[in-house]
Amino acid sequence: MVLVYIVCRDREEGRRIGRSLVDERLAACVNMFPIESIYWWQGQVVEDAEFVVVAKTRDENCAAVESHIKNMHSYEVPAIIRIPVAGAESHYLAWLEAETKPSGQD
Repeated sequence: MVLVYIVCRDREEGRRIGRSLVDERLAACVNMFPIESIYWWQGQVVEDAEFVVVAKTRDENCAAVESHIKNMHSYEVPAIIRIPVAGAESHYLAWLEAETKPSGQD
């Protein structure tokens, strides 16, 4: 199991990407929340309101998840960060596997 941390422009983009990942069974679940970000972009420090999506999926699906996000994302350089899960409750892991398709199955 991995968490894929995705930063989006706004709630609408986050919801569109999150819903699509779940609809396509690339993620079993997504969590979404607003954030405030401070970052360097094109030689300037930017302060911005953004939106985070955390997708829960199989490690083997990460390449497909990343490709899917890049096809839908508005940012030139989207933040897509894979976070391995060191441990999770066994029933939760079984649910996650049941609700996501293995990589390569369409």
